[in-house]
Amino acid sequence: MTTDDDALNVNTAHTARVYDYYLGGKDHFKADRVAGEHAEQVHPHVRTSALENRKFMLRAVRHLAGQGVRQFLDIGTGIPTEPNLHQAAQEVAPAARVVYVDNDSLVLSHARALMTGTDEGRTTYVHADVRQPDSILTAPELLDTLDLSQPVAVSVIALAHFLDDPQDPFGIVAELMAAVPAGSYLVMSHATADFGPEMGEVARVYRESGMTAQVRTGDEFARFFSGLDLIDPGITTPHRWHPDIDPSEAMDGQVQFYAGVARKN
Repeated sequence: MTTDDDALNVNTAHTARVYDYYLGGKDHFKADRVAGEHAEQVHPHVRTSALENRKFMLRAVRHLAGQGVRQFLDIGTGIPTEPNLHQAAQEVAPAARVVYVDNDSLVLSHARALMTGTDEGRTTYVHADVRQPDSILTAPELLDTLDLSQPVAVSVIALAHFLDDPQDPFGIVAELMAAVPAGSYLVMSHATADFGPEMGEVARVYRESGMTAQVRTGDEFARFFSGLDLIDPGITTPHRWHPDIDPSEAMDGQVQFYAGVARKN
């Protein structure tokens, strides 16, 4: 992950803007396109992974809203792409409350688009860095929107692979989950090279483009859920988590990610 200062530099690729490139958006710069194009050269299905991650997030949010969750904390929001998390949550539960978090100044410039929603619900945006979880958890905007004594679904989609081991991603996720009560959920996905070498090559491209990136194994991904109870179907790939339609088997080698949802009891 780049720092906020780096995010202001249009000559340095930023993870949120490269993701926007994958999703077919227009809010990125030449450095982001170059990094994205290089990633596509080493992993032709990297766009598919991005799209399936987003679909997984939307399905997981709708599922949890259907289970009664009314508060959502989305960390590493990225540049707004419809439908967004608050739209999925409030489609099921109009009174749902959503807090978005990102450190890219370009996302900040789009924050107003993130704060639309139903009259019954609430959405807000926190400009903060996941590497400083306390700055997220103590942000006035968050505390004014979410009741941390009530269950919260914490969404960390396609983000933790931008934290290398020295940045302690496992400790960061544990700190976030320690701040929310029993009945809360962790929704997470992460890049892996377990299904082929291509995603490892994408991580190399990211590092060479000035971004931090580290793929992890299935066992390492499972560590993020330590102390939590995985819900069915457990750890799988994003396109196989409660799919709307049966996914193509060909996609199994294309989507080189793990995904899972777990409950805090």
